[in-house]
Amino acid sequence: MANYTHLLLAIDLTEDAKRVGERAQALAAAFGAQVSVLHVIEPLSLAYGGDIPMDLSSVQDQIHEQAKGQLQEFSAALAIPEERQHLVFGRPEAEIHRIAEETGSDLIVVGSHGRHGLALLLGSTANSVLHGARCDVLAVRVGEVED
Repeated sequence: MANYTHLLLAIDLTEDAKRVGERAQALAAAFGAQVSVLHVIEPLSLAYGGDIPMDLSSVQDQIHEQAKGQLQEFSAALAIPEERQHLVFGRPEAEIHRIAEETGSDLIVVGSHGRHGLALLLGSTANSVLHGARCDVLAVRVGEVED
């Protein structure tokens, strides 16, 4: 079994993120590893196809400020210091790979809804992260999972 030293916890800041964070913290404690946390804000122009006839920069700034506060609160609950908190704009899978490389992470921890059938074929962030990562990826099942 690999001895992980740096985990990258990639979260979406939903209620499910808490479960993923708890799993990452348990692994980090078991391995004596440090944890960095990342939230990626997808630019509205990408999310809505890029042909929006209005300036969305003020909306994007509000989203950034709200996400920053949520990320700080989430990180504080897991005792992740500010220097290991990352909030970036871009495509989630690409940014997760980039930050994993930059931080020297040897395990990426993401949440997965465990979709099947057509939803699985169409892809998900967790699936995209898995197939492009240069390190191990742990997909923590979230959603309708009962403890």
